[in-house]
Amino acid sequence: MRYFITGTAGFIGFHLARRLLQEGHDVTGFDGLTPYYNVKLKEMRHAALSQFPTFKPVISMLEDRPALEAAVLAAKPNILIHLAAQAGVRYSLENPEAYLRSNVEGSWNIMEIARRVEIRHLMLASTSSIYGANATVPFRETDRADEPLTIYAATKKSMELMAHSYAHLHKIPTTAFRF
Repeated sequence: MRYFITGTAGFIGFHLARRLLQEGHDVTGFDGLTPYYNVKLKEMRHAALSQFPTFKPVISMLEDRPALEAAVLAAKPNILIHLAAQAGVRYSLENPEAYLRSNVEGSWNIMEIARRVEIRHLMLASTSSIYGANATVPFRETDRADEPLTIYAATKKSMELMAHSYAHLHKIPTTAFRF
């Protein structure tokens, strides 16, 4: 199988990509290597993945639609796994624009490209932060998530809503994970 994974320099993306590579799959990893988390650690993760001959790293931002599209078209993925995002609740108070660009615009770019390349499955990383003011703990998938309390949570909820629409309108098999 051929996988296209955004966020392969992050914790989850790195471990997922490594597992798929160990199983013999082809993985194209797309990551912006932004400084929100330790860039040296991200570079070390990509270096470790690059030891596999079937790993192809692409360093670019989700908002750069031409670069993202070129990478997906070159990879010809069966499965597209979108894990990259601007993370962090506190930082969303300081720099909300980064969240709009990455989590909304970047995710929309992923969905538009997924629609055109006709992948088998689109998987997206969301967050339990979208439950916001929900008083029920622990959260359940069936709980309402209509009151996010941060820009981070609101952008991830927006991504989920767009993904639901794309899945319905364009018949894209889609799964969102709320980590």
